[in-house]
Amino acid sequence: SNVAINPKTITQLAAMGIDAPNGKHLPNALFGEKVWQSPKMILILIVGGILIGFGARYASGCTSGHAIAGLSNLQIQSLKAVIGFFIGGLIMSHFILPLIF
Repeated sequence: SNVAINPKTITQLAAMGIDAPNGKHLPNALFGEKVWQSPKMILILIVGGILIGFGARYASGCTSGHAIAGLSNLQIQSLKAVIGFFIGGLIMSHFILPLIF
């Protein structure tokens, strides 16, 4: 079955070089074979992987572990981590991603 996406969102994604999904769940610009032909994208993947590993280690757990298990146990450390994850996601999506694409 096809994924229903708002046409405005498709236009914004097209401006960043991400094609319309046409029923696919993963865009070719991020998950296609061309990713491995660009040194820039390989570097972004390596740096991103290192940052995710560092962040999970520094926060004493991953996003799912803190958000699901930690918050359900009312752990203040998990609340701080989840707030940090959201702030980091907002910064990434609004300031850093437009510089990359």
